[in-house]
Amino acid sequence: MAADGLITIESRFGPEETMNRFEAEVRARGMTVFAHIDHAAGAAAVGLPLRPTELLIFGDAKTGTPLMQSTQMLGIDLPLKALVWQDASGAAWLSYNDPAFFARRHGLDGTDTTVNAMAAALEAIASKATTPP
Repeated sequence: MAADGLITIESRFGPEETMNRFEAEVRARGMTVFAHIDHAAGAAAVGLPLRPTELLIFGDAKTGTPLMQSTQMLGIDLPLKALVWQDASGAAWLSYNDPAFFARRHGLDGTDTTVNAMAAALEAIASKATTPP
């Protein structure tokens, strides 16, 4: 199930609750939610089955913009994205891009502090979304 550059965590909640918890924590941290895409609803609209699969696109311009000022093509990886999905056995998962991976991918230099802070924030948000208090 591992994909290069992705961090994937099993949730102790169902997919809907996992996404609700994730989005609530993103908003609580003052980040902007740009889009919430329900892939399963889109599939159903064209008569195709798809287990629960939702994507949240979110970020913080104060953090992301300086990275894009350094390497504008980073805009393909920002804003941040998180995918909540259900596997064939019914387990819910949360996947998101590892900031260190896209920093390496774009050859960012001198941004370790920002990238590490971004990674730590994503880890904390993901933990709140997938683990009971």
